[in-house]
Amino acid sequence: MRPIDVGTSATHTHVVQVADCATNWGNDLPVLATPVLLWLAEITAMRVVEDHLAEGEMTVGYGHTATHLAATPQGWTVRLHARLTRVDKKLLHFEVTAEDDRDVVFTGEHIRAVVDRARFVERLDSKALAGPVAR
Repeated sequence: MRPIDVGTSATHTHVVQVADCATNWGNDLPVLATPVLLWLAEITAMRVVEDHLAEGEMTVGYGHTATHLAATPQGWTVRLHARLTRVDKKLLHFEVTAEDDRDVVFTGEHIRAVVDRARFVERLDSKALAGPVAR
């Protein structure tokens, strides 16, 4: 990975669509679902480092702590912010937040690991070929 400064940040804006709503996750409310919000936070963190990865590198999600503070209705816009707070060898720590037009709706920390893409894909292919273990 090429050098990157702590404090480097990115933003991502998203309009809540029907497919993003909790109604698709076992809830009956047309609001942004927490799993989708987590995914959007990951995308935003990925944007922070995308121009700093060396050839053949990629990042994968490693950990997430989050608090979903308020609901965002379908059709509203949510703005996500990710800021690199720490680099610990191959682990990248991000502060992530989201807000809609009324509230801060999400805060948390997201951690991504820098991995060699070819090795990762090789291990994934091996796992897929081996198939699941009967339990």
